[in-house]
Amino acid sequence: MEKHASPTVRPLVSTPPAGPLSGVIRVPGDKSISHRSLMFAGLARGRTEITGLLEGEDVLRTADAMRALGATITREADGRWVVEGQGLGALREPEDVLDMGNSGTAARLLAGILASHGMVSVMTGDASLRRRPMKRVTDPLSACGATFVAREGGRLPLCIQGVADPKPLDYRLPVASAQVKSAVLLAGLNASGTTRVEEPSATRDHTENMLRHFGATVHVAPLGERGRVVTLEGRPDLVARDILVPGDPSSAAFVIVAALLVPGSSVTINGVGLNPLRTGLFDSLRDMGADLVIENARVEGGEPVGDITATAGALHAVDVPAARAPSMIDEYPVLAVAAAHASGVSRFRGLEELRVKESDRLSATVALLRVNGVEVEVEGDDMIVHGTGGAVPGGGTVETRMDHRLAMSASVLGLVARAPVRVDDTAFIDTSFPGYLSLMTEIGAEFG
Repeated sequence: MEKHASPTVRPLVSTPPAGPLSGVIRVPGDKSISHRSLMFAGLARGRTEITGLLEGEDVLRTADAMRALGATITREADGRWVVEGQGLGALREPEDVLDMGNSGTAARLLAGILASHGMVSVMTGDASLRRRPMKRVTDPLSACGATFVAREGGRLPLCIQGVADPKPLDYRLPVASAQVKSAVLLAGLNASGTTRVEEPSATRDHTENMLRHFGATVHVAPLGERGRVVTLEGRPDLVARDILVPGDPSSAAFVIVAALLVPGSSVTINGVGLNPLRTGLFDSLRDMGADLVIENARVEGGEPVGDITATAGALHAVDVPAARAPSMIDEYPVLAVAAAHASGVSRFRGLEELRVKESDRLSATVALLRVNGVEVEVEGDDMIVHGTGGAVPGGGTVETRMDHRLAMSASVLGLVARAPVRVDDTAFIDTSFPGYLSLMTEIGAEFG
């Protein structure tokens, strides 16, 4: 079994580098696809080989959970991961509590799997995850026949009494969320009949793509102004298929923004996932005048992939529509850093989903900017950032609130600040981006 990182606090000081950032690099595998590849391979019949799996703390928790449910999962010496699945419906009851660490994605998706199998299970997580709401997942999943017992507000630890013969679900998401959609679809896998999910706007579709990859029948259709509907035919014969995990665009985002902001920089990131439901940040940066070039576009493992070169240049303000939020929900903190450095006043609309991430990421992003001298306000679910048109004042200490993306965003801000930016803790970065600080140092960043 893989060892998990100890929660040692690792503060950091970020300052402008002596010169431009440059290099050709790769970022770790896509976290969303890595979680799903382990889960779906564990539900499929036969042997799946996974190449490029993200080996961060969050994904290792998913591997441990699927082992506890009966899948055989091993890491080969060459970095490939091999999963021997027993087939849909063949999971075994776990002998101990499933500890999901800091991973909300793993906990919410796994809830869908556990709800639709006739066994009792208990999930918990670290202090951050135990504060995050699960009712938006457990409420729709209850309709399949499962029973949930949780702390106030539906928070972990969560006891799940699954059902061996679940009912298919028909659910409309009140707020666009790929995690809730995926949990409902995963519960529908083991149900007899058609599970139907309506979403008000399109969210990342890795679940749909991977279910098809393993042999499930999934259809997506527009609902006009009401969004779109995803339907899944229950109880498919899921058969093992190999997976190549692309580089995570959410991880690439921090390197890209750093390269755009530090004068004279040019950095190429090879093999980045370019799923159109994940590239809202790239669209927003281009709207700001960013020099982003994509080359060698191709399809690998059912997902579009390409090589991205980011070259520094002046950026201007942007108005990001609410409809774009689902395609870049994890990237708003680092986009806010770019907006702080740009000229003009930027507005990011429809950010309610940011309130239920690793932290209340909306208020945490506002705090990150304000403590470093950037004017920012919130109006309803909109965030408004007043750009400085150059180096931000800096000089503040950022409270990361156990949120890896806030820590990385703060480290990028310090690269273009007049005074050092202090980050209270970077230990949690490895949950999603192992080796982030060393990779940034490799291309020219300087951290103390």
